[in-house]
Amino acid sequence: MKKVLLVDDDRDFVESTRAVLEEKYEVIVAYDGDEGIEKVKSERPDLIILDVIMPTEDGFSAAEQLKNDPEFSDIPVIMLTSFGTRMSKETQIPRSRGFDLQAEDYIEKPVKPDELLRHAEELLS
Repeated sequence: MKKVLLVDDDRDFVESTRAVLEEKYEVIVAYDGDEGIEKVKSERPDLIILDVIMPTEDGFSAAEQLKNDPEFSDIPVIMLTSFGTRMSKETQIPRSRGFDLQAEDYIEKPVKPDELLRHAEELLS
């Protein structure tokens, strides 16, 4: 069974998303970027779903660390965020930054469960 790491500081989102993903995958969770990086090193997931706005290490920084490490750079990353609705227009981080880091996909919250599953399936096939 493929292993998916879900990294997000919103515990309600994590629990609801975990329930959807567990229909097809083994799901590991982390609640911030630092914990996410540690889980990547210890669990070696097949896919990382990474929120952008988090305390301690944000998703962009975590993705950058992983993509710059040859041991983990081949693991596909889906950047997942609602920053477009949570931040003012002046402070929005360009969506392209996720792709600049070689993230394989980018999805904005709220995301429908079947859409998230479809994106995960595409990257894991």
